Amino acid sequence: MKYDTIIVGGGIAGLTAAAFLTKAGKSVMLYERQAGVGGLVQTFNRNGVWFDTGLRSIEDSGIVFPMLRQLGIEIDFVKSNVSIGIGKSILKLQDKESLYQYEIFLKEHYPDNKEDIDRIIGEIKRIMNYMDVLYGIDNPAFMDIMADKKYLVKVILPWLFKFLFSVRKISSLKEPVEDYLSRLTKNRQLIDIIAQHFFQKTPTSFALSYFRLYIDYHYPKGGTATLINKMRDYIIDHGGVIKTGTTIESLQPEDKYVVDNQGSRMEYKNLIWAADSKMLYNCIPVEKLKDKKLSGRIQAKRSILRELHGGDSVFTVYLTVNESKEYFSEVCTGHFFYTPHKAGLSSVSRDAINRFLIGRVDKQEDDSLKNQVKEYLSEFCRLNTFEISIPVLRDSTLAPEGKTGLIVSLLYDYRLAKKIDDCGWTDEIRDFLELTFIRILDESIFPGLRGKISDRFSSSPLTIERLTGNTEGGITGWAFTNSYMPAESRLLNVASSVDTPIPSVYQAGQWVYSPAGFPISILTGKLAADKVLKG
Repeated sequence: MKYDTIIVGGGIAGLTAAAFLTKAGKSVMLYERQAGVGGLVQTFNRNGVWFDTGLRSIEDSGIVFPMLRQLGIEIDFVKSNVSIGIGKSILKLQDKESLYQYEIFLKEHYPDNKEDIDRIIGEIKRIMNYMDVLYGIDNPAFMDIMADKKYLVKVILPWLFKFLFSVRKISSLKEPVEDYLSRLTKNRQLIDIIAQHFFQKTPTSFALSYFRLYIDYHYPKGGTATLINKMRDYIIDHGGVIKTGTTIESLQPEDKYVVDNQGSRMEYKNLIWAADSKMLYNCIPVEKLKDKKLSGRIQAKRSILRELHGGDSVFTVYLTVNESKEYFSEVCTGHFFYTPHKAGLSSVSRDAINRFLIGRVDKQEDDSLKNQVKEYLSEFCRLNTFEISIPVLRDSTLAPEGKTGLIVSLLYDYRLAKKIDDCGWTDEIRDFLELTFIRILDESIFPGLRGKISDRFSSSPLTIERLTGNTEGGITGWAFTNSYMPAESRLLNVASSVDTPIPSVYQAGQWVYSPAGFPISILTGKLAADKVLKG
């Protein structure tokens, strides 16, 4: 069989591309390795309680809602307010004015750094203003601008000048946020409390704009997978074919066909790769290509990507608590960034864990090393920032009366998870981390939690890698710590981010543009579909 377009990867980027192509009447086959589509955006039920995987809230960013409107997909969203907590202090964010409350909040915890905090808040305001322009209107990629000349003249053109100015300012803020903040304050704890829940070396423009994104968070009724399920149904209703539980084993770019893990061959006119970038170049049999220039380009790309690392991953604990949602709503909102102690991660010594990561494990010192790892992880968790999601606080149907589901995550090093697995300690350390999460929350913000848990389980970077195929379990594409960024990072060049050196093959998703995220995956999915349609 032959399709106008084959799409590899059923995350939000692949679904977006498939939706717009089927809307245009193109024949589409979408392949997804997992049992269902959505990638890291799924919602599942366990013993009557609903949990989200990956994504906790959805920020519009001038992309998500316009995309749904253009497709005619209706979803009931509720506002997803964010809380920030340190120790026993909780701040519930409502709107832009909450930034002033955040300023007071920081000064209460760091009274000796009031002038530093003034400077930091000033920078956050400045960057938020740039983002207000960036997301000030619906993204033009999801609009038929030429069909409404009045809107073009009165809205788009005046916005465009502000946009170009803001883009230049944003582009100048690529310095890692920790380094940027270190010029505004010498208090390492203060820097940690602002930045430690971001990925390592996150650009300043991305990290310090997040306060603006916090007040743009929304949650779809029924869980984050509601959006995914609506997209899936739209594609099928418009004639698209979705094949789950299937991976692409081989791509032949000269004869334009793919072979899946069941041995089936499928031909295409165009292909959109919305999965891990390394897989794209590794599944092409370059030795069989007749075009030596094409073979050389693919081998060069494969070589560049080989040593690069995926972005930070997470360790997530899922808890069912025999407690009413009202207990939790009195403490926080449904999306909660909580730091048990203001000392910050910089005070945690990494000497022992670094030696463990690079050294060999001798069976005679197995228990001693394991205890060192546990001691490190205990302190790492105590001084870290948890991202806590409580779905039932945003949709009361997502847990039965008297029960509440908690999703508790920390950024977690894939290398550490892999080394622990190589030592055969995965199950023991997994159990230790689950109990450590519970103990810390019980002793700090949710007293009594430990005795009310009826179910607990967890996922690690290895889980994410196994399920999604993402390099090193990365949840937002390439690591900022790489010596080279293989994805486009210039905002004005986002349209070209979907191009590849392979004829009739485009790319989309989190590995395509940096910094990545849910909205940018949607945008690149749409841009890839546009390239196919323009042919």
